[in-house]
Amino acid sequence: MSQNLISFQLNQADLAAVDAALDTLEKKLSGLIDLSPEQRGTLVKMGGKSEAFCRTTVEVLGNNAGVLSANFSLPEVRRDLAAFDILRPRLVRVEKLYEKMRDSQLALGSDVMTAALEGYAFLKIAGRGEGLDMARKALSVRFSRRSHKETQEHEPAE
Repeated sequence: MSQNLISFQLNQADLAAVDAALDTLEKKLSGLIDLSPEQRGTLVKMGGKSEAFCRTTVEVLGNNAGVLSANFSLPEVRRDLAAFDILRPRLVRVEKLYEKMRDSQLALGSDVMTAALEGYAFLKIAGRGEGLDMARKALSVRFSRRSHKETQEHEPAE
């Protein structure tokens, strides 16, 4: 093989431990919500520049609670800000792990695809007359220039 970006394996015990850890995360974080794309688009967002404004406003409101209406829940805002702070470092860790997993899966797929292309090239050259013509022909469909629709139209119905 001319490419081997990654060699990665998990034994059954490690895989079971990873799955158990994921189960634990899902259970312990069951209070998290799932927003639709539309909901995400309509929400007012607290970005990096707004965070200092929000923290200062919460502090000022805490020192001047008399200016708030009866239906404004400063304790709830404080709980939300505390939960925001609790989630942030964990989210950073999960995002890093997610990126590593995504990159590793991409590299594994690339390794497999590169090896398959090399193997296919060997079949085309060395596989002639070795009883591999049908297999080679079946594999060549991957490189067909006909569109998927054209292929379906020319294939016999089952």
